Amino acid sequence: MLRVTDTLFIADWEITETFNRASGPGGQNVNKVSTAVDLRFEAERSPHLPAPVKARLKRLAGRKWTLDGAIVIQVDETRSQARNREIARERLVEMIGQALVAPKRRVATKPTWGSTQRRLAAKSVRGEVKAMRGKVEGEE
Repeated sequence: MLRVTDTLFIADWEITETFNRASGPGGQNVNKVSTAVDLRFEAERSPHLPAPVKARLKRLAGRKWTLDGAIVIQVDETRSQARNREIARERLVEMIGQALVAPKRRVATKPTWGSTQRRLAAKSVRGEVKAMRGKVEGEE
């Protein structure tokens, strides 16, 4: 089980990890050892996540979200398979943690009387400047 918060846990069946050969540092070891990890989390089928959290998670995941409702995280940063696996799990927990935070509702406010007066004064000044830009008559 993967612990996201004190009350939210992700079951092992919801996560699958596949390992493959990574590019990057490692010398000849790169061609022999599968150190890169592809972590797949079945977010859409998860009974532990409420619907609003799933919607926010889909928006946060972006291109990592697949058509069948899974999140795929690819990590090949280190030479160690175990460390890449830890990084992938940390990223998943971080992403779910961000999705758990509901955004604040925006409260509409009116502009202050003073800001309205300043805006109108600036508009009238600008209008006068533009009015002065015309053809000059009588000087030929």
